[in-house]
Formats: sequence, structure tokens, C-alpha cells
Amino acid sequence: MMHQKIGKKQRLYLYIVIFLLLSTLNNHKLVKSDFFNFKISEINVFGLSEKNNLIISDNIKNIITENIFLVKKEFLTETLKKNSLVNSFEIKKIFPNKLNIKIEKTEFLAITNINGQNYFVGSNGKLTKYENTKKSLPYIFGLVNISKFVEFVEVVKISKYNFNSIKEIYFYPSGRWDIKNNDGQLVKLPSENLKLKLDSISLLQKNENFKNARIIDLRFKNKIIVTDD
Repeated sequence: MMHQKIGKKQRLYLYIVIFLLLSTLNNHKLVKSDFFNFKISEINVFGLSEKNNLIISDNIKNIITENIFLVKKEFLTETLKKNSLVNSFEIKKIFPNKLNIKIEKTEFLAITNINGQNYFVGSNGKLTKYENTKKSLPYIFGLVNISKFVEFVEVVKISKYNFNSIKEIYFYPSGRWDIKNNDGQLVKLPSENLKLKLDSISLLQKNENFKNARIIDLRFKNKIIVTDD
């Protein structure tokens, strides 16, 4: 979404007049002339690490001398969307010649392995090459469908089950999930009524009778199978 930050009323009127002039085909030569000096001379990117902010700046630097009224929104949007770290963004024109791009970084939800390479799975449904992190993230086993995983996490987060307690996640081709928590307890989940089942786990874990349960199988209707081994 692109917003324009404009100054006082007098400047606003001036820019409106200039915009109307520059918007007409007959004034195309005028736009390219030096009569109006609104060429972009500065692009500032915020929200990621210094390294990644610079990478994005480099990706869009070919518009650095473009007139600020003629900035290709589509180009900027597509360039930012291609970056796996970007969850959302806001672009502001600072007249007469500056662009500020504020980025909201995607949340890393888990780690998975594809063809021998580890990747972060982001809340934006994209993969980012793994780098060492101090954050504790669950590891996904299986050939995961990323969009289905993001949907799964959304269900977990609105349930009573604590997503941060998950250590390992197992994805099956049928679309079903198993989860193992930090205490080593494995929960086998059905493919339907997921939130209801996750809520029931939270209640079971508070019950002394299930304190030593190593496996809780919730795949069957109206039945809970518990194994202590």
C-alpha cells in the first residue's frame, strides 16, 4: 500500500497542480526535462537487518533517478513480494525526491528440510534459507505443504494448545499432523475437527491421570488412546 506524506497546504496545492501537469501525455517531454526536479535521490528501507535492508535497496536502485511522480508501483510491489522476509510493507513518497519503505518482517514458524537444505518457514508462506538462530523453533518432518502448514499454525494459535511447546511436527501426505512437545509427549491428530482436538489436549495435560502419557492418539471418533511407554 502506497501513502504520500505531504507538507503544508501551500505545498499540497503546488503538488496537485504539478501532478495534473505531469499526468497528461502532452506534458511527457516536460516531465523528462529539468524544469521539474523531482528525481528520486534517496531510498530508505526499514524493518529488516541492515544487511537485508541494503539488499532490497540494491534491488530497486534502478529507479533512483526516476521522477517521483512516475514511480512504478507495480515494480516496487512485485520486487518486495519476491523477498521471502517481507510479510507486509508500506511505501511513502517524501517530496520532492525521497522514498521511505517500511517493512514488517515475516514471523519464522518452523524449520524444514528440502533436498538436504534447511529452511525457515515463514508466516507469509515462504521459505528462507536457514541461518543459525537463538530462537527455538519446531522442526517439521515430511514433505510439508507450506500453505497447509501455515493454516495448521493458525488453528493451533487460536486453540488452547501452546504452539511454543511444540518441538517436532510430522506431516503426512494425507494432510494429517502429529506433534511432539518439549517433554517428548507425542500427540496423533486427526485430519478433521483440529481445534476441538487441540483444546482437548490442553485439558488432558492438566489431568493427573494423563501426566505420564507418552502418546495421545486422537485420530478416532469419540475415543482417546493413551500409551504410557
